[in-house]
Amino acid sequence: MSTTTTNDVVETTTKKKRGKWTFPGAFTILFVLTILTVLATHVVQAGSYSKLEYKGDTFSITEPSGKVDTMPATQETLDKLGVKIALKKFESGALTKPVSVPGTYKELKGHPAGVQDVTKSMVKGTIEAIDIIVFIFVLGGLIGVVRAAGAFESGLLALTKKTKGREFALVFAVSVFMVVGGTTCGLEEEAVAFYPILCPVFIALGYDSIICVGAIFLAGSMGTTFSTINPFSSVIASNAAGIQFTDGIWWRAAGCLVGGVVVILYLYWYANKIKKNPKASLTYEDREKFNKQWAVDVGDSAGDFTWRKKVTLILFVSAFVLMVYGVMQLGWWFPDMAASFLAITIVIMFIVTTGKERLKEKQLVDAFTDGASSLVGVSLIIGLARGINTIMNEGKISDTLLEGASNLVQGMNGPVFIIMMMLIFFVLGFVVPSSSGLAVLAMPIMAPLGDSVGIERFIIVCAYQWGQYAMLFLAPTGLVMATLQMLDMKFSAWLKFVWPMVVFVLGFGGVMLVTQVLVYS
Repeated sequence: MSTTTTNDVVETTTKKKRGKWTFPGAFTILFVLTILTVLATHVVQAGSYSKLEYKGDTFSITEPSGKVDTMPATQETLDKLGVKIALKKFESGALTKPVSVPGTYKELKGHPAGVQDVTKSMVKGTIEAIDIIVFIFVLGGLIGVVRAAGAFESGLLALTKKTKGREFALVFAVSVFMVVGGTTCGLEEEAVAFYPILCPVFIALGYDSIICVGAIFLAGSMGTTFSTINPFSSVIASNAAGIQFTDGIWWRAAGCLVGGVVVILYLYWYANKIKKNPKASLTYEDREKFNKQWAVDVGDSAGDFTWRKKVTLILFVSAFVLMVYGVMQLGWWFPDMAASFLAITIVIMFIVTTGKERLKEKQLVDAFTDGASSLVGVSLIIGLARGINTIMNEGKISDTLLEGASNLVQGMNGPVFIIMMMLIFFVLGFVVPSSSGLAVLAMPIMAPLGDSVGIERFIIVCAYQWGQYAMLFLAPTGLVMATLQMLDMKFSAWLKFVWPMVVFVLGFGGVMLVTQVLVYS
């Protein structure tokens, strides 16, 4: 006969819960990575390449020692320096960041970071990211005002009635849009603006936070992985490699098509699984917290869908349409986007201060500030991630890693060389999470290595894209942590979901690269 009491069972259960290890949150992960990066500056040899920058009539060359020389901005100068890039790439503005000069790497006296740099880098990173942080604050304020107006509730009630039984159609449409946006204009960082408008919709359709991140971030990243005309990836990398961005474009387009189909099928499989069994959701234990943050009441309390609410929603959606147009056609960046969102917020404020259900000025100001304050955590995550890159640059270890990588692949035969190149870019994607930043740093060094083994330079560009972005699906130093912080999603849950896509990109990308080498050798 068992003598176990109820108290014994409760005590045992409590101990199990207390003893259960939980994956660290975003801030803790980035804090630990910051400390590890500081330690790396004490272990990794400091070094640097000379950096070339276009200054109109002259080139400014900053040597590893810090000495700055000037040379005429001519093609002869570029050829003399071994920079295999056409002068017109600089003159047209296609290359604006400093470019690494091949064969100029020199070891330098160490610049190890100190204990104080752990927190100083966080502050510096936040200051450097101020443009996107202001944009996020304005975005939060806009959302707060629209919610205060009651437009979300009424609009979602109408939407859920019309999409009943066809819920995945919206996920499909958003995913296609993000894949196309990613491959054409690198729609990634800007996509943070879409979560507030789409999360309530996906919740109302019965989906979880994974679907939200999958349809927006994962789909956009898949498009960017197989960039075709993306100016921040394939175009700038091709320019830095000294070739036309149209070289190899059909290979990248074919990869984008396959990648887009794969990511949508993966989302469809996952969406059906959680529809049949909500407990199968990777974020099931956090669903209440997520719903509390993003869900809106679509019941009777939603009220009538008045003309003011309709106009408010139209203006809200138009802000994102205008943003996409501005990025693609007008060259907008975060200050421009923030200004346009703020202007639309002010217009909405004027609209909802009239009529029977009008809101007072204080209510709207409070709604704006509350909405902005809800995204403070996201903004700080972006700053912390930037801080890690700041430590690497100031510690002069980024170029050392690049030099070691270039030495590693020398002497390898074609197929092995290109696979190793992709894996090197996979690792460098963690070190330099900026696609344009890695392109101008690495491509002038890596592209000529392809010449030595008879590999076309556009294949090196493909290896860069597919390697770096496979890492950026999960690298804490990239956009992932800010996205997960916004949705309050555990990094461990995201890893469980995204690892098959990382394996797909590396596997499919590897096959494509080897095929290219064999076809063009």
